[in-house]
Amino acid sequence: MVGIVIVSHSNKAAQGIKELSIQMIQSPVQVIDAGGMVDGDIGTDANRIKDAIEKADDGDGVVVLVDLGSAIMSTEMAIEFLDREQRERVVIADGPILEGAIAASLQASIGGTLVQVKGAAEECREVSKL
Repeated sequence: MVGIVIVSHSNKAAQGIKELSIQMIQSPVQVIDAGGMVDGDIGTDANRIKDAIEKADDGDGVVVLVDLGSAIMSTEMAIEFLDREQRERVVIADGPILEGAIAASLQASIGGTLVQVKGAAEECREVSKL
């Protein structure tokens, strides 16, 4: 099953998004949070992200959702730390972190492929809230 990693500058935000995603799907999808720095400060840590990706990956791949620009850079660095085989199954979704995480988790829970799970997260860019 495709895993999901939530990368936020805030540990609390990443944990909250993870919690909402898990409650919405009530399925065994690996949703892993990788927010904040090891010391609790605001920021992103490539090593924490790498560890989260490895934990989320059962062989079907991992979709990573990020909050801000530097989270993308930290995630790209984390992906570079992985072995070549694993790097090929990790993608960053260009979608809103909260809605994208929930949509991706739902798609993963019904057995979606890496491409489908990433697509579900990215489709949320177009959803109007009103």
